[in-house]
Amino acid sequence: MNLKKTLLFTFILVWTILAINPRWPMVWFVENIATFIALPLAFWLEKRHPFTNFSALLIFLFLLLHIVGAHYTYSEMPGLEAINDLLNFERNHYDRFVHFMFGFLIFLPLTEVLSKTIHSKAVILALSLFILFGVSSIYEIFEWIAAISMEPKIGFSVLGAQGDLWDAQKDMAMAHIGALFAMALWYKKIGTGIEHKG
Repeated sequence: MNLKKTLLFTFILVWTILAINPRWPMVWFVENIATFIALPLAFWLEKRHPFTNFSALLIFLFLLLHIVGAHYTYSEMPGLEAINDLLNFERNHYDRFVHFMFGFLIFLPLTEVLSKTIHSKAVILALSLFILFGVSSIYEIFEWIAAISMEPKIGFSVLGAQGDLWDAQKDMAMAHIGALFAMALWYKKIGTGIEHKG
């Protein structure tokens, strides 16, 4: 079994386990709408322009982080108490972490897709950043619409603001910073067509 098939099998297995008895079933469903969109899109892109093994691994890692957050709800992610105490955090920052990882992990796969049809490195970089910035903003709008359409208690769990007035802006900023970090890390690799072994 090659790496991509292994990642797909592992993802389906973990998703199935996490679909059993999530903390807030309605929150789980709403959060998984993004999964239901992302997976078919990834398959469609894979058919047109196959991802390298390394990019497939990055996509897998992000989706894994997301479905774990959907199971527990991002704002109630367990196991972070020691970190919160150590750093004197007043809130659960799992949502911030995953927003950062969205920008960081999805940047390279996105540049791979764009490099199949665009040959200017500057354009690939700019478009990748703009697309990630845009998607992170659209996701926050989607969360807001979902939250106001539900019972308040469930809606607040979907929103995950934890009392922070600027939660949406900070989440978007984390995705932007993650993408910029990825660009700095992978700058020399982008547009080279180098195969990364997973």
